[in-house]
Amino acid sequence: MSTPIPAAGTLPWRRRRGQLEVALVHRPKYDDWSWAKGKLDPGEPWPVAAVRETVEETSLEVGLGRPLPGASYTVLDGAGQPATKEVRYWAAEVTRPPGPLTNEVDEVRWLDVVAASDRLDYARDREQLRALVRADHAGTLTTWPLALVRHAHAVGRGSWPGEDPLRPLSAAGRDRAAQLGALLAAYAVRRLVSSPSVRCTDTVRPYAALRGIPLRTKDGLSEEGYEADPTRAGRHLERLLERGVPSALCSHGPVLPDLLARLCDRVDDTEPDAGATRAVLREAAAEKMAKGEALVVHLAGTGAGARVVAVERHLP
Repeated sequence: MSTPIPAAGTLPWRRRRGQLEVALVHRPKYDDWSWAKGKLDPGEPWPVAAVRETVEETSLEVGLGRPLPGASYTVLDGAGQPATKEVRYWAAEVTRPPGPLTNEVDEVRWLDVVAASDRLDYARDREQLRALVRADHAGTLTTWPLALVRHAHAVGRGSWPGEDPLRPLSAAGRDRAAQLGALLAAYAVRRLVSSPSVRCTDTVRPYAALRGIPLRTKDGLSEEGYEADPTRAGRHLERLLERGVPSALCSHGPVLPDLLARLCDRVDDTEPDAGATRAVLREAAAEKMAKGEALVVHLAGTGAGARVVAVERHLP
């Protein structure tokens, strides 16, 4: 068996007259109904591929929500040999009206979940639908993402003659910042807050420029500000939780474990994967996150009622 073929896709969902509906695609080449999905381009992150493939197959622009169960099955590779295809899925909400269909899909159809289950041609595709329906029944299908970002690799402290907050990204750090822009776009992030240190602001500035959104700096998220008053960083996090809009927060290794611990306390214990979610947050905190890492927390609710229902680590 050859190396697994990575692919990603989404289950776009909406409510129409109070009824939950999902979007299926029909592929004339196979005469089947399934979810929008496709193979990753070389070096492409899974979430970026999921959004790109959804646009290409359905013309629906989406923002990723909570992750759903994946699928693994056998296909024939380009040489006609058996290979394992591994697909990761996300729930997704449409962010812009659709355009004309292109590529290999000739029809996109919105169906209620019962009709969708009947229409799907592959039993494996019903697992993602069941998970989406379970989340809906639990009141945790509607979520919003909060991405905690550790700044990308910077010029070394020993080789930088200026003040530490002015220390810039290295060439590798700038490359990672560009990659993070595409990743944050997959989650339709609309609010950016950052430590004022140059290595932090320059990590998320490419995304700010891409989407034309302001980059707000907070002294409490800097290393110096955290050392002077550790409570300020937590207050900045709480304000984001109160707003409840897709957000990204960029800070430093010494600061992020505190914020991750606060989020760990908000894990929804009614979720089947609550233990694993808490373990991921604790592991990331123990490691102080990797430079250039984005940890995406999916939250249901806002303010004091905000609960963590899933988490993803995206390492450089």
